Amino acid sequence: MDASKIDQQRFRLHEIIYESNTKAGKAFDVTLLFAIFASIMVVMLDSVVSIHKHHGNLFNILEWVFTALFTVEYFLRLISIKKPWQYVFSFLGLIDLISLIPSYLSIFIPGAQALLVFRALRLLRVFRIFKLGTFLTEINFLTTALKGSVRKISIFLLTVLTLTVILGSIMYLVEKRENGFSNIPESIYWAIVTITTVGYGDISPVTPIGKFVASVVMLIGYAIIAVPTGIITHDIALAAKQKKELLESCPSCGREGHENDALFCKFCGSSLYR
Repeated sequence: MDASKIDQQRFRLHEIIYESNTKAGKAFDVTLLFAIFASIMVVMLDSVVSIHKHHGNLFNILEWVFTALFTVEYFLRLISIKKPWQYVFSFLGLIDLISLIPSYLSIFIPGAQALLVFRALRLLRVFRIFKLGTFLTEINFLTTALKGSVRKISIFLLTVLTLTVILGSIMYLVEKRENGFSNIPESIYWAIVTITTVGYGDISPVTPIGKFVASVVMLIGYAIIAVPTGIITHDIALAAKQKKELLESCPSCGREGHENDALFCKFCGSSLYR
């Protein structure tokens, strides 16, 4: 078979597996989604002891059938693009690989089948199946906004952590061991639970000074809740101004996220058109 025919077959396979704007591509994706749903249900039902006793063998057979199907699908994704390593290390590529590992890992490590619920992440492909390009755009611009917030959020969390260490240490000195604050780490745990407004109630102050400090921590907790929200909202607003429409995936590396006027893939440099 000459190179041109191989390229044509690869391109046809790429259209079916990666694209969702054809009948064959949409049928493939819908079938894949049903298979993912079914495999997740098998894992969930198999974790119920009463059901496992009666249908454990059936679930085991079904799980290996799904694993075989997903393995074939994974390798088809690799051979249908010119640069498979680009797909392997892409976001969806890593999810596909992670969803396969638990089945084979269970051969050597009993109980690893529970990790098969990671296959639920593959349901992200639903956005491609129904051509919800708007959702793909929103996901990418939200990711951009979150990346811009990482440094600010990190500084904020470091400040909160420092504050909880100080407040926890104060409560340890005020309340003493007999009131449940047996050590500084335990007191810091109390400060974290209180400042985040979770309030389990397993440790609580008894002395008047301790209650006063606790009240201050609660008020601080309400005050700081709005800080990360404001940071992320600000970065989302900035990202929204730069938001651009996305195209289908690259036929060479399978990655997405290209501007609507792009001619070449920004990840591997290949042409986006045939």
